[in-house]
Formats: sequence, structure tokens, C-alpha cells
Amino acid sequence: MFLRNVIKHSAIRTQKCSYTQPFNCIVASHKWRQFSRSSPSWKSVDPVPHRDHKTLHENIYTLPNALTVSRLLSCPLLGWSIVEGNFVLATGLLTYAGITDWVDGYLARRYHMHSVLGTILDPAADKALITTLTITLAWKGLLPVPLAAIILGRDVLLSLSAFYIRYTSLPSPKTFTRYWDFSIPSAEVRPTSISKINTALQLLLMGCTTISPLIAIDVQLLLRALQWTVATTTLWSGLSYVFSNDAVRVISQSRKEKQDSNL
Repeated sequence: MFLRNVIKHSAIRTQKCSYTQPFNCIVASHKWRQFSRSSPSWKSVDPVPHRDHKTLHENIYTLPNALTVSRLLSCPLLGWSIVEGNFVLATGLLTYAGITDWVDGYLARRYHMHSVLGTILDPAADKALITTLTITLAWKGLLPVPLAAIILGRDVLLSLSAFYIRYTSLPSPKTFTRYWDFSIPSAEVRPTSISKINTALQLLLMGCTTISPLIAIDVQLLLRALQWTVATTTLWSGLSYVFSNDAVRVISQSRKEKQDSNL
């Protein structure tokens, strides 16, 4: 029926346009456009087929990411130096970690080198550094074991949650290769305000504890106050991820909402 109507209207349009009157040709063309646009078959045609199935990729080979990876790779050497009692080398590695942490953040902001992988690598490097320091300093008896358990327990739970969020937010198809392909962003982790404060306090505590064998003055009272403060902020920051609505942003959903708003 639809094909018959198309042939009929095509014949009408051809006949009318063969006349010498320009007005009739314009009217016939206008009617043809109205008929075509009102047809169900016209509306079902997608001018850009499968546009929602395109996989989003980003550049992950940036200098900030390279500096972050170097911090990750320095963690085993840092742990070895503390276990062996070489606190001079440990202090030097901590200084390097602090400098590169500031530099990669500055480069990402100044030269627009942001990436979703960077939002995952940067806190992961901080957590790897803190985890290494927590285990080795507790092993050496410089950090209370209950505080080490609180710090490590929170980080383990957050890491397991990150793996789960990565799987649920990964665009289809969900394969092993695509799961570990970090050039395919799926979710962006946004640290909460208390989490940033907690990370800074944890690094301050670990730094002061690491250099304490190298200084002559007694800093045990200062360290004890920092330990209680870090225990409180660690528990608080862990709960903030549970009750915050802005800690995780799913990239695929935000991309789809942006496309819908542009239509």
C-alpha cells in the first residue's frame, strides 16, 4: 500500500511539474515533502545508524599519568628501605612522591591533560604509597596496629567497590579485554572533601613517622595526636563515599544525557 501511494504521488508530482506554471510545481513539491515526512517509514530511518554504540576512547599516554605511574613503581623500593631501616632513602622517596604529586596535578590543570584514567591513577598512587607506609611502619613498630587495620580496611573496601563500579558502568560488550582497557572510560571517581583532607593527614602522619628516627627531638606526643586524628578522618571519609551522590560519575550515562540535550 505504501509503495502504491509513493508511485501515485510521484506521478502526480511529475505531471504537475511538467506544466509551465511555476506555482503548480512549487505546490506539488510541498505536498510531496509533507507526504514523505508523515510516512511511518520516513520516521523510522536513522540518519546516523548505531551512533549510540560507538566506544569512547581517550589519550592515556600523558606526562601526568607517567609521573603518577612512577610514584606507583617507587612504592616497593620505599617499603624495602623502611624494612631495612634505611630512613634516609625512605625520606628521599617520600620527597620525590610529594613533588611528582604536585607536578602532575599542575600539568593536568595547566595544559588540559585531564583523563578519566588519571582520576583513577592519582588516588591509586596515593593509596599505594599510604598502604606501603602503613604496612612497613607497623612492621617496624612505629605505627599502632589498630590504626593500620582501620586504614587498610577502608582502602580494601573502596578498592573492591571500584572494581564493581568499573564492571557495572563499562559499556557493552563486557569482556575481559575491554574491562582492562583503560582507554575506554566508564566511571570517574571524584574524591569527597573529607577524603582529600584525610589523604593529606595520612601522608603527614606517615611522613612524620618516617623521619622521626632521623631527628633528635621527641615527637611522640605530636604523633599520638596525629594518629587519633587520622583514625577519625579515615572512618569519616569511608562513610562519605557511601552517602555521597557525587563521588562516582558514570561516563556513559553523562555522555548519553549530553547527546539527548543536543538533539
